[in-house]
This record gives sequence, C-alpha cells and structure tokens, in this order.
Amino acid sequence: MPKSQNQKSKLLYLIDILNNETDENHLISTKELIARLDSLGIHADRKTIYSDIDELIEYGYDIIKLTAADGGGYYMASHEFESAELKLLVDAVQSSRFITEKKSRQLIKKLSRLTNKYEAGTLQREVYIADRAKSGNESIYYTVDAIHSAIRENKRLAFSYMIWTPEKKLVEKDEGKIREVSPWLLVWQDENYYLVGFDTGAGEIRHYRVDKIRDCEILELERTGKEKFESLDLAKYSSKNFGMYHGTDETVILELPTYLAGVIIDRFGVDTAIKYFGGDRFEARINVCVSQQFFGWVLGLGPEVRIKSPENVVKDYVAFLNQSLQGYLNS
Repeated sequence: MPKSQNQKSKLLYLIDILNNETDENHLISTKELIARLDSLGIHADRKTIYSDIDELIEYGYDIIKLTAADGGGYYMASHEFESAELKLLVDAVQSSRFITEKKSRQLIKKLSRLTNKYEAGTLQREVYIADRAKSGNESIYYTVDAIHSAIRENKRLAFSYMIWTPEKKLVEKDEGKIREVSPWLLVWQDENYYLVGFDTGAGEIRHYRVDKIRDCEILELERTGKEKFESLDLAKYSSKNFGMYHGTDETVILELPTYLAGVIIDRFGVDTAIKYFGGDRFEARINVCVSQQFFGWVLGLGPEVRIKSPENVVKDYVAFLNQSLQGYLNS
C-alpha cells in the first residue's frame, strides 16, 4: 500500500498501538514506534513522534512519557474501561443464564478488545462458562431487541411461551397459546432476564423469562396497562416473587431466630417492619406472593422459622409440609 494513503491516518494508528500494546509494565520506545509505523507503510522519525505524542496528550489522551533514565518509552495509562470494570462486565456475562455459552464467549471476546492485549489475555484466562447452567436459546438477542423496540415504539408484543418437560425438552406452554403482552420493563433477577408487562388476556401485570419466549412479534397495537405498571413498586415486586414465580399477594408475619435478621433485610430491604421482643426471637412483616416456592424458601430457613399469620397462609403451609412428608412416607 502506498505510504501516502496511510500517512494521513498516522495519529489513529499511534492511538491503536498505544491502546493495544502498552501499559505501565509494557512500554514502547520511540525507535519501536517508528518501526511499527513503518511496517504499516507510514513514515515517521523521532521529531514527528515527539510532536505527535504531544498532540495526543494535549487532546486528552493519558499517555505517559518516561525518560531514558526511567526506562524510556511511552504507554497508555488509562483506557475507556479500567481492568476492574471489564472484569465486572465479564463476570456479569458469565453469570447470566439467559445468554448462551456461544454468545457468552463472543461477548467476552468483544469486551477483551476494549483493553490492551496483556489485560485481554487475563480476561480470556479467567473465562469459565462450560459448567454453568446456560440457556440454549440462540435467538434471545433478537427477542431482547424486539422487546426494547416495542417499549420504545409503545407497541404490544405477541409470543408463545415455553416450559421444560421431564425429558429435558422445551415445549410450548398451553398448547402454543399466543400471549398478547404490553411490555413495560426488562428485569434482571436471580441471574435471569424477565419481561415485565401487562398481559391482555389475564388483565394484570405478569413476568416472563426472556429465554423462554419464542416467535416474538411486534404488533401494530398501542400498549395498555400503563396505570397498573406505574402503581407497581418494582423493588417490592421483585423481592416478593420468589424465583419470579407468580402467586397470591399476601402480607405475612414470620417469627424467626435473631441470627436470620440479615437474611430478611437482604431479601426485603431495611424498611421491612421488624419487631424485636428481646432474647433470640423477632417477627418480620413481609409482602410476598405466596406460592410453593415461597413455602420452600421458608422451609429452607430451618425448623426455627414459623409463619404466624394470616391463618389461610398458615394452613396452606401446613398442608404443603404434610403433602411433602406424605410423599416420603408413601414411597
């Protein structure tokens, strides 16, 4: 390639070299920069390198110049993303069950391009995906894009919803029934992505795991359910829906040992109504969607935890425990 064609882009190539090939432990000298540019068909000498680096620094690039006494050379001291920030993003991708293993690796590879090759190598070595429970739905990107587009354009969605069978097959729920939903929000909960929207058929706010949505289509119909969504306290909605399973809204009073106070506050927040009577017991008043998942959560807290009220929830919990026990006694 003639030198004149690349010569105009010399500053851009300098930025690329410094961004991708340098850090505080890997400097590049003026001589090395001249050689690297020459390999790209770009003429440079010491004088032009000095002026180019000064121009980039004046523009705002965080380039450090070290004298020969200090080792000599240049390096890019900061990037668009710090190493810790990229590692945080990589961890988010790894832990997201709705992103397939293939897409996870592709995303992490793209993230690694946002730093120098030495940090990129660290990010790649830290990748560990294979043994995590990942979605197999490769079309999830398009589903998420359709949901965002529908929210932006104030349109409803139509889609079918999938469930797992004991044969480990995803099949259409309710014989392929098409759901018409006004999308209002996407929520990340328990390492999964959920669509929160107004279900036209049910006449209420419901949530759907995004990786189980199939054949998502934007309808030429305006969204509905705005009033119900605006009255929704999203933080409470997320905390009271255990595993994001739907149930009956109830205000439940639990009696627990004091060492479980942190569990309650972490789950329901510092504003949770708590009564401490002294000793080693306290009561917590919580708003939850009562379901088998909630009962399982209570049971998992141990035998010292009791549901005190309301009476109908107490009875349902006792029935849940008896049914669970009978399953073992009759086997």
